[in-house]
Amino acid sequence: MENRIFKVADFAKESNEAAVKTVIKDTEKSCTVVWVVKPGQSVKCHRHPNADDVWYVLEGEGMFHCEVGKDTLVKAGDVIINKVGDCHGVTNHSDKDFKFLGVLTPIPAQYEPLE
Repeated sequence: MENRIFKVADFAKESNEAAVKTVIKDTEKSCTVVWVVKPGQSVKCHRHPNADDVWYVLEGEGMFHCEVGKDTLVKAGDVIINKVGDCHGVTNHSDKDFKFLGVLTPIPAQYEPLE
């Protein structure tokens, strides 16, 4: 039987150089990842023209980029629904790590940077 239960802590990786995305599981139709964004780091504004990207904030708080140049505070427990084509990104201005789980579907998904 294929493993269907995963511990986020087993996958969450960090770097002092840049935010780190680690894949937890790829399926035929989705990709589940965990991001660790250390203080001062960002996930740059981008969009997926053919996929939704749902984020669940696990720890910390950050400034969510809902549009280029427009931010809103998000924190642990928040769910962010990024529909096809929506701008999304985050910057950690706090002094603690910001961690979130992301589910991208369907895949493969295209990535388009925005700035």
